[in-house]
Amino acid sequence: MQFVLNIFIVLHFLGLALLFGGFIVQVKSADKGVSRWMLDGALTSLITGVVMVGIIESGVIDDVAPSASFHAKIAVKLLVVLVITVLAIIGRRKKGPQPALWGIIGVLTLANIVIAVFWN
Repeated sequence: MQFVLNIFIVLHFLGLALLFGGFIVQVKSADKGVSRWMLDGALTSLITGVVMVGIIESGVIDDVAPSASFHAKIAVKLLVVLVITVLAIIGRRKKGPQPALWGIIGVLTLANIVIAVFWN
């Protein structure tokens, strides 16, 4: 089952790359907005994250024992990615430049990365 978890980790990273890459690629653009890649990345990150937590919580992997800190971290990360996903959906439905929405999604994505790396 560790192999399956690792596949979802890779997919989770790919979703993150789509989301943050879609943000970064528009840094110099005058018409900043929510791209299809940002929405796809947000959905990929959300779905793979939920699946990974399900695998870990199921207890089928002996090496991983979720703690209270793990649950708090996952709750915060889930909340952030849900906000990102909702903002990306809203941004895809609106036309025209959306620099504020684009910036909020970028900052929240970076915040989620920092939480993932530094919260132990």
